[in-house]
Amino acid sequence: MFVSLIRRKGRKPASEEAAFESTTFSLSTNVPRPVERREEDRVLSTLQVGKLVSVGGEQLIRIRNVSAGGLMAQCGASPPVGDAVEVEFSGQKIPSSVVWIREGTVGIKFDQNVDLGELLAGRKPRHGFRPRPPRLQVDCRASVKVGKTFYTCNVHDISLGGMKVEPINEYCLGKKVVVVIESLRPVKGEVRWYSDRRAGIVFDEELRFEELAEWIGKRLEVASLKAVHKSR
Repeated sequence: MFVSLIRRKGRKPASEEAAFESTTFSLSTNVPRPVERREEDRVLSTLQVGKLVSVGGEQLIRIRNVSAGGLMAQCGASPPVGDAVEVEFSGQKIPSSVVWIREGTVGIKFDQNVDLGELLAGRKPRHGFRPRPPRLQVDCRASVKVGKTFYTCNVHDISLGGMKVEPINEYCLGKKVVVVIESLRPVKGEVRWYSDRRAGIVFDEELRFEELAEWIGKRLEVASLKAVHKSR
């Protein structure tokens, strides 16, 4: 039976427990549910990050528990119970639905039970490469500084580790850059690939889950308010 990816013996200080907590897996087909904890506000940096796609848009989720039948995850803007969604993690896209919501945590039931062996295999590095962080499709502008030159680009997608922009010159390939997007702090990176005026930028340091999730959450909120205004 799959158990916690990291076992702990005895009771350790809260700070040490937080450092070792990780996504857990279970062979049960039941959707995982919350367990009462004394410290829910601690940062759980080792939890696996996935992507949740709903009618409202795309957002990052931090996956707490996974079973063959569903998962429990931290979610900034939970879709309503009963909504059809798609979960993407470990290189797989899984059609699902929301079955419960509780204080920023969401329970998601897979439309069909999944093979946990395949999911676990997807988390292991292969041939020296690790799976890319989930990419979120976005539609916004960014200022990309290359040396003393500034490019105003459209952002096609963004992840914790990088982004795709257009248009930009081939000269920028391999160059160090600084990316500035409204409401997100300036991020240093490098242009790793170029094709037909489109480029991929890899950040020198990954964004924190909290800051990207908050940024995406604000965009979803604004989009939702605009949709309500148009419908009136």
